[in-house]
Amino acid sequence: MIPWTLLDTAPIPGGEGELRLKRRGAEFSIMLGNIELMNSRLSGSEEALATLSCERIQARPQPCVLIGGLGMGFTLRAALTVLGAKARIVVAELIPAVVAWARGPMAEVFGASLMDPRVSIEEADVGRLIRSGRSTYDAILLDVDNGPEGLTREANDGLYDIEGLRAARKALRPEGVLAVWSSGPDRNFTSRLRKAGFRVDEVKVRANGQGGGARHVIWIATRESTPQMQ
Repeated sequence: MIPWTLLDTAPIPGGEGELRLKRRGAEFSIMLGNIELMNSRLSGSEEALATLSCERIQARPQPCVLIGGLGMGFTLRAALTVLGAKARIVVAELIPAVVAWARGPMAEVFGASLMDPRVSIEEADVGRLIRSGRSTYDAILLDVDNGPEGLTREANDGLYDIEGLRAARKALRPEGVLAVWSSGPDRNFTSRLRKAGFRVDEVKVRANGQGGGARHVIWIATRESTPQMQ
């Protein structure tokens, strides 16, 4: 078997530890310590994050989508496939090295997606973009951690608490969609989404789509016209 080769490392801003980019033949892996965050051979659930949400807004004249987390570009490429020529996709990536990996050693994985005229990359905290938006986005797709319980960075918890979810609601246009990827279920998060003013569908998907793999969860939360009073 071909051994893994460490290509690069990158510190996590405001977090503990560092990301490691590894390669084995044509396979790439991004790890945090001993935990594999993503692998180029397992793209199904990240693609589903985009497909399930973008299909709901693709008929809008000029849909605007915010993706939190560039990763290996699976979500971005799936969104580009679903959305038409007039769409605009903003990808927020906090760690500059991840963008550099996409344009460098993983360029073959990303293909032409980063050069698509519909795409802009912001090296920024997605939370800041959400908080600065007011009815700006038709969909917000979050895959910035292992789920609603932050793993890589404590500040990510602020995206998933009640105030963070209310900020996302304000940043969405009417009937806009907040989609959240998670490595597993979280009943409390479903409840928080409803309290923040969303209709919620919880969808179970496999890490490698029809090919199986680990079971992941995607929340598809649609912005209610009037939030529930709590």
